[in-house]
Amino acid sequence: MSYPAAFIDRDGVLNEERAFVCRKEDFVLLPGVIEALERLQAAGYRRIVVTNQSGIARGLYSEGDYHALTDHLRHILQAEGVTLDDIEYCPHLPDAPLPQYRLDCYCRKPRPGMLLRASRALEIDPAASFLVGDRLSDVQAGRAAGVGKCFVVRTGYTLSEEVIAAADGVYDDLLACVKAMLA
Repeated sequence: MSYPAAFIDRDGVLNEERAFVCRKEDFVLLPGVIEALERLQAAGYRRIVVTNQSGIARGLYSEGDYHALTDHLRHILQAEGVTLDDIEYCPHLPDAPLPQYRLDCYCRKPRPGMLLRASRALEIDPAASFLVGDRLSDVQAGRAAGVGKCFVVRTGYTLSEEVIAAADGVYDDLLACVKAMLA
């Protein structure tokens, strides 16, 4: 048996876009995120966060800092009755200042590694799934992983014509996207 999933970028989709969010006090969920995740959960979608975290490779914060913030996110969501099925992250960067993270890997978006890893582990049917991001690299990763629909939201980066053209749809935020998908 395989399941549909919502692959969701973190920064700019779930939380306010700020440069290299790594501290609890800088982490602010965007309006409508809880309701969007509740709706996905009720509809039987696996909820997977896929996030590039090059701040680790740049030495701006540690993997421990990243995990502490991830635990904080899970705690906020659990308090509202929402769970995430997986959170995938890539700490690599091809020209990273920290040599242990200097890697041109398969997991860093726009490559599909994080999505494929989650799909295998959680028996996800990528073609029955969708992705929500705020950059071209999100859409490209979704396409490379065979995700059925790839959307972008306006809550993160400014969307160029190239990003808009590459996406299957553009929404104001995650909740608007989820409502449209579940309609």
